[in-house]
Amino acid sequence: MILTAATVLALDELLICHDVSALIRFFLFFLCLLTTSTTLYLTKNRSRTVYLVDYACFRPNSNYRISKAAWIESIHHSQSKDDSRFLGFLECISERSGLGDETYLPPCHHYIPPCYSLSEARADAELTIFTTIDDLLMKTSINTDAIAVLVVNCSLFNPTPSFSDMIMRRYKLRGDICNVQLSGMGCSAGLIAVGLAKNVLQSAPSNTHALVVSTEIITGNYYTGMKREMQLTNLLFRTGGSAVLLSTSRAEARFQLAHIIRKSTSSDDNAYRCVIHEEDDEGNLGINLSKDLVAVAGKALRANVATIGPLILPVSVQISFFMSFISRWVQNGTTSKLYVPDFSNAFHHLCIHAGGRAVVDAVQRSLGLLDEHVEPSRMTLHRFGNTSSSSLWYELAYSEAKGRMRKGDRVWMITFGSGYKCNSAVWKCIQPAKSADRAWEDCIYRYPVNVPKGV
Repeated sequence: MILTAATVLALDELLICHDVSALIRFFLFFLCLLTTSTTLYLTKNRSRTVYLVDYACFRPNSNYRISKAAWIESIHHSQSKDDSRFLGFLECISERSGLGDETYLPPCHHYIPPCYSLSEARADAELTIFTTIDDLLMKTSINTDAIAVLVVNCSLFNPTPSFSDMIMRRYKLRGDICNVQLSGMGCSAGLIAVGLAKNVLQSAPSNTHALVVSTEIITGNYYTGMKREMQLTNLLFRTGGSAVLLSTSRAEARFQLAHIIRKSTSSDDNAYRCVIHEEDDEGNLGINLSKDLVAVAGKALRANVATIGPLILPVSVQISFFMSFISRWVQNGTTSKLYVPDFSNAFHHLCIHAGGRAVVDAVQRSLGLLDEHVEPSRMTLHRFGNTSSSSLWYELAYSEAKGRMRKGDRVWMITFGSGYKCNSAVWKCIQPAKSADRAWEDCIYRYPVNVPKGV
């Protein structure tokens, strides 16, 4: 059973009021949850198990690097108005973003003002996607004829023919391949794509492989207006991408997919409009990030954690909470302190979507995590920026490049996206990487670095 701050507060109120009937109902509810979680813990999943064979992250050419100061200057000189207050805003947000000076932007963003065309966007997509898939195929040595499922996700840029068609043409994939492209699902689309591939694999013949490609093409999606809420994406998003090979065969696999949970709060108007692609009052197109973003993300996170909690927290932790509650109730809540589950007991590695410093900070506070738990997220944000749906794989690659992954370790991935959605996945390590992914191989020795918090 998972406890949020709201749950603990509600239990305290029951104890103070000594509402016996309400407490009995709570006990029955808790016993049902405990029984369910124990059953899930002891009973093997009858569905076909899905494995992660390997993954690769895109590492752009060093020519595409851009410092924060250079990018702010580019944004400032691209505006129609010379506003010193606006420049001060850009500098303040950049300083608080958590990004470093070695992130990457596509070639067109290095001009003042940035120049765009459809051909530029296609070239950016091909470079990102093909380079990443090439790295993955080199790692796995798989015959492309063995790939029967292809899932690609990119929210903002969706050309015709699609990315999946582009990949099939490049790698001469089989004609009967099950292929699909996801759009408009934001930074959480990477795990949605994994979940979709998992569902297809579980109904496919044994030893079937699925290729999942995640990216965000920011070429052509630069906001040229002055609205501050819409300039945030210019300051946070950077070039990135990932390619993941899944299979129903354990042979050569490095991770086993244990759980994947999706939660959407789109029925709430505030959550739905929290991240929205729209025009400002002057007709400039961009992504509007609401000031309620962190609060909305927290609500979505609580909904996801409440579902996945009983699946990942050890039964002993759930029993400890139950006994603590009984003791506190017997003493009328006056002397004993209510036990709150320690989430670090549920996993060895945590990958939180590197959407921005505020997002990482909020998740750390909400789950009561230590700095070491969120280190992969902070360092990924510092080194690569917000790479949207692929950020989780950069974080996993960071932990492996540091040599921290061990056989049997559990990895918890948490990601957020427009809608508003919070998705999570749990992986169990079968075989750690023998070498660092190309994204980190020549710079991992410099990390972790000190990143100011709460500035």
